[in-house]
Amino acid sequence: MDKSIRLDSYLWAIRMYKSRSLATDAIKSNKVKLNDELVKAAHLVKIGERYTLAFPQGVKKIIEVTGLIDKRQSFEIAKENYIDHSPPVDKIEGLPSVFFMPNMQRERGAGRPTKKDRRDMNDFRKD
Repeated sequence: MDKSIRLDSYLWAIRMYKSRSLATDAIKSNKVKLNDELVKAAHLVKIGERYTLAFPQGVKKIIEVTGLIDKRQSFEIAKENYIDHSPPVDKIEGLPSVFFMPNMQRERGAGRPTKKDRRDMNDFRKD
């Protein structure tokens, strides 16, 4: 039995993207390529094809199709349907948190910041 599965549905089923619409958006924005060529979301996936996926922060995944599934299942089952040929990812240094600024500390019990305090904090963050 020869299944025909759309690329966006396949990428969703093997858990590369959280939703099919996210997979479709990635394909439309040229972040998914078949043999270094652009591909459409309606492309029918075949066993043996290699896809290159670009993720944020420069992370690239190269996957080879070994099986076809059209429903999203557990990670173990999904993992059996592709081979990951991605280069090892260097540890990405964490960005400093937007919510934690170690140089800005208010005295405990000082209450909520006033309007002037808030402006001062905003000016400090812009620098």
